[in-house]
Formats: sequence, structure tokens, C-alpha cells
Amino acid sequence: MARKYGRKAGRKVHAVMREYKQGKLRSGRSRKPVTSRTQAIAIGLSEARRVGAKVPPPKKRR
Repeated sequence: MARKYGRKAGRKVHAVMREYKQGKLRSGRSRKPVTSRTQAIAIGLSEARRVGAKVPPPKKRR
């Protein structure tokens, strides 16, 4: 079975999680610190998508 997430995406999320654990990860225009682990992962995946890594498309909202 093929990998859902590419290695490049995994490395990106890993880097973002390290930033989150150090308390340096910030979000949005206000640059507020990210306190949620789930949000940190979402930011990592979003950044990986921008770079062009193999990441499934985000879930559709209703």
C-alpha cells in the first residue's frame, strides 16, 4: 500500500512540532503562540502542502 504522507511532509511536520514544543510556533496575523498540539500538526501539514509535499487534500467543510 502506498504512503499517504510523503517523507518530505513528515520532515516538515517534525520540524513544526519541534518549534511548537519549544514554544516558538506562532499563528495568524496576530502571531499568537500556538497552544494546541492538533493546531500545530495542521500548520505543519499546511506548510508541507505549500512546499509541494505529498499530503492528502484537507477535509471538505460543509
